[in-house]
Amino acid sequence: MSEVPEGLYYTKEHEWIKVEGGQVIIGITDHAQNALTDIVYIELPDVGQTMGDMDEFAIVESVKSASPIFAPLAGEIIEVNEELEDAPELMNSSPYGDGWIVKMKLDNPDGVGSLMDASQYKAEIGE
Repeated sequence: MSEVPEGLYYTKEHEWIKVEGGQVIIGITDHAQNALTDIVYIELPDVGQTMGDMDEFAIVESVKSASPIFAPLAGEIIEVNEELEDAPELMNSSPYGDGWIVKMKLDNPDGVGSLMDASQYKAEIGE
């Protein structure tokens, strides 16, 4: 059974979004990291990049496959988790903590209301 914390937003592509003031933190869900198995590399975006809704901003590679990571909403990347360059396995061991991927300033912060909450995401993944 996957960990699905309350108070976060989720996408069908298995990203989680945490609203923190005027920005959001984005990572991959516990369900996603379980499906990927051992994560060995992540291609991170550049700070200052602007993303549209559902633009690909990173690629996560595991021993099993490579998966794109999408910006759930439009905005600007204001910080990337540099620790992942040397320790991509943080996405496996701490997907909702040290394994976060980027922080973004959203063009429309109210857009998070269109994303799934924890109970909707659990239903989406069949848990």
